[in-house]
This record gives sequence, C-alpha cells and structure tokens, in this order.
Amino acid sequence: MKQAALWIGLSLMSLTAQAGPLINVGVVYDYLEGDRSSYLKRVFNGGTSTAFIKVNVLEIVYNADGTTREVPVASMTDDKGATTSRDGLMASPSRLIVPVNGRQGTRLLYMGPRDKERYFRLRFIPVVPEKDDNFGITDEERVDYKDHLAAGINVMAGYGTVFFVRPKDTRFDTQINDTTDQYQLRNAGNSTVVLDEFHDCSVTDATDCVPTTKHHILPERQLKFEKKPGRRYSFVLVEGLDKKPMKVEKSNG
Repeated sequence: MKQAALWIGLSLMSLTAQAGPLINVGVVYDYLEGDRSSYLKRVFNGGTSTAFIKVNVLEIVYNADGTTREVPVASMTDDKGATTSRDGLMASPSRLIVPVNGRQGTRLLYMGPRDKERYFRLRFIPVVPEKDDNFGITDEERVDYKDHLAAGINVMAGYGTVFFVRPKDTRFDTQINDTTDQYQLRNAGNSTVVLDEFHDCSVTDATDCVPTTKHHILPERQLKFEKKPGRRYSFVLVEGLDKKPMKVEKSNG
C-alpha cells in the first residue's frame, strides 16, 4: 500500500517491570476541533507506586521533502521583544502526581494563529522527583519514594501521543477516485482526514484479515491502495465529528 499520510505511532520507553508506576494515557491521537481552544487529557496510574509525570510538548513540523522534525514550541513576542505568550500548545499543569489507581488531567491549551492545521507531540514521562522538579513535595517524601522504588525492580514507562490542532475555519473535502484496480482518496480540504478501523479481509473467509490499521491523510496528501481479487476493504471515513462507514471490493466485471 502506497500512501502519503501522517503515521506517528506509540512511543514506549520501558525497563524491566515488577513494581512502580504504570500509566495509561488513553488514545494515541487526539484532535482539537476548530471551535475549541482547550482539551483535557487524562492519565491513569495502574501501577503500585504514585506516578510523578512530566508532560513535554514539541511541535511536529513537515519539511519540503515530506520528512518531519520535532521542535520546541515557540514564544510570541511584542514589538519590544518581550515574551507575551506561547505560539502553539502548552500543557497546564506540566507536572502531574497520579496516585495508585487514580487519574489526573492536564489541560492542553492552544494559543496562536488558527489559519492552518498544526501538529504536536506530547510525551508523558514518569520520573523520580528531584529537588528542582516543581512537584511540590518535601525532601522527606522524595526520599521515601526513592526508597520504595529501590525495594524492587521497577518500571518507568513513558508514552508519546500526537495532538492535531484543526484550523478555525475547518473545511473537509475528501475526493475519491474508485477505478477497477485502485482506490484513491485525496484530501483537498484544510484538515486531516482519518481512515479508522481499516480492514483488509478475504471475501470468502472472514478470519483471513491483515491487522487492523488507522491512517491519517493530511491536507493536500493522498492515500491509495490496490484492489486485489477476492479481498474486501472496509473503514470508517472520519472528517472531524462526521463518521461514514465505507466498503470497497474489486468488481468481477
């Protein structure tokens, strides 16, 4: 399958695990609709120790050749050079203390122009708190936490997610070209289109399927796949809040 799509998967950093925090950040992809400026992201801790989590935000920038790079979120300044606000996404708070079997949330705030779609990488990283980490705990609490982790082999697993900020005037325009041998979707709008729950299965054997996938088609990009005999393709076309089930199959004619 050839495609020009955003594929930024789950980032997992782990050590051998028996004790410690174990966080769950929910879905990997989140979307800020054009009429909203904030989004609440919740983190669950299913481990055996309190999770002290740093939330880092980087902007994903596309180069001319289609490759990406991650850069720090810039600041906006006035005509005197003084910083007035951030140009992009920020997490508030950016330090979370999540108890065992508890949840905490960070509010993702977007500040800056909304004339085009923008993309951000969020990293939720459990850490052992240090004196200057701004977690607001005492030296005694910090020592007790380190001693608890030292009692056994522990896990410190962090996760990366992707956050899409849609333009204020979001416009969807998915153009489909369905031929005998090929199916093509072109995103002529100004915001990412999602192909969710993409199934590629045998027409005669429902158990003969390739792993289910999700695809993102950025503005002015396209996705296309070959229609193979005896195979059926199905997916949910997601344009913002609008979801449309789709089925594709090669014609015998």
